[in-house]
Amino acid sequence: MLNVGSLNEGIVLDHIKAGKSMSIYKYLQLDKLDCQVAIIKNARSNKMGRKDIIKIEGSLELVDLDILGFIDHDITVNIIKNGEIIEKKELTLPKTIKNVIICKNPRCITSIEQELDQVFILSDAEKEVYRCKYCEEKYISL
Repeated sequence: MLNVGSLNEGIVLDHIKAGKSMSIYKYLQLDKLDCQVAIIKNARSNKMGRKDIIKIEGSLELVDLDILGFIDHDITVNIIKNGEIIEKKELTLPKTIKNVIICKNPRCITSIEQELDQVFILSDAEKEVYRCKYCEEKYISL
């Protein structure tokens, strides 16, 4: 049995689909943080079979919940204080997502004006479809 130390204060991202932790690490830019980050891949789970877990030492401000909700709104976000879970955050699909998705339309203004933010707006929550703010190019969620 693998034992990863407990957190005194921080965030635990739990119930991540197996294999998705590295993309979350990249999108949340956890490599730029000056704190401890532990990634557990393919942990056994009664509910999911296998799952990934990310433990981050520090406050919730270190994590963009919109990006997490976009990647997988079924992730559980546990807030840890004094070694205890004090709160669980529910994630939802964000209404808008900025600079995470890149528009694939070669005629989109973002292809020409490279300094423009890549902004996508949720157009169909049930099917998890986002559309580019500028050209309405469709993007189906990860």
